[in-house]
Amino acid sequence: MGEPNRRVLLGSALAGTAGLALTGRAVLNPSPAQSQVPAPSGHGGAHGGAAGPTFRIGQTVDHAANGFNPTQVLRDFDYGTTTRLPGGRTVREWEIYASDEDLEVAPSVRFPAWTLNSRIPGPTLRCTEGELLRIRFRNGSEHPHTLHFHGIHTAEMDGVAGLGAGIIKPGQSTTYEFDATPFGLHLFHCHVGPLAEHIARGMYGTFIVDPPQPRPLADEMVMVMHGYNTTFDGESNQLYAVNGIPFHYMHEPVRVKRNELIRIYLVNVLEYDPINSFHVHGNFFDYYPTGTRLQPSEFTDTIVQGQGQRGICELRFPHPGKYMFHAHKSEFAELGWMGFFEVSE
Repeated sequence: MGEPNRRVLLGSALAGTAGLALTGRAVLNPSPAQSQVPAPSGHGGAHGGAAGPTFRIGQTVDHAANGFNPTQVLRDFDYGTTTRLPGGRTVREWEIYASDEDLEVAPSVRFPAWTLNSRIPGPTLRCTEGELLRIRFRNGSEHPHTLHFHGIHTAEMDGVAGLGAGIIKPGQSTTYEFDATPFGLHLFHCHVGPLAEHIARGMYGTFIVDPPQPRPLADEMVMVMHGYNTTFDGESNQLYAVNGIPFHYMHEPVRVKRNELIRIYLVNVLEYDPINSFHVHGNFFDYYPTGTRLQPSEFTDTIVQGQGQRGICELRFPHPGKYMFHAHKSEFAELGWMGFFEVSE
């Protein structure tokens, strides 16, 4: 599918309708839910006028039916439950389950997702370096899955086929156990082939290991950059998003306070495109690649990440007002990857 075609494919949705067409390309593991995707209503081109190419004012997805809202995902850190070993070491535990969910990813556009804890992205797990971590994984999906964590651990806990528990079949479960190290911003995702499809369908989440001495207090938030290959051709995306729903933060801007330290945990899990990027208007930020060092690598307003790359952005807004943020690849922005910070006193 060529670059111009995917823009035209979503043209009706971006121009104010909810249309979306499937192409004649081969579909990977077709699902009955795909037949529910409506055809275009006749509008052409991904144009939205001076107001921007967002969905028609008043048109949003049904967050309650989806079971998650990107505004809540933004600041939702899952610390699990903790106990103490006799020697005083903290054991931190989580329960994660895989399931198949029919999600509304744009107004009247449904996507047969494979999810972790019934949302895209999956949970943001948070711990402190040196803790012992236990993640109980239950596969309630109709497809085989694993959990692969970025970090340092034994081969048996790597979440790949043929090692340790290997592939977890539908209805089965396992427990991953390893030390929280190194400190920084990491991610986890399914590692079952075809990898591209498992990731593109939604099998990923954020994994934060805090340093032993906490970072300075800040208004903290997670932004997971990703896309939706709604045609299932395995070649490109027709929608781009942060935290699940395209254009969400245009409808519900991220509210922050003037001069307050803002810390963004930025993760790129975009499939089918080689890079992604983050740009903020009217400001610059300190950037900490992977968050494994306490000194920033640069002071900038735009950062580029390949798939699996991540980093921490820290900034303060000196002036009140609304400031756009988006991918600095125009196509991604115009197909959903954009939003606003709303800065107040």
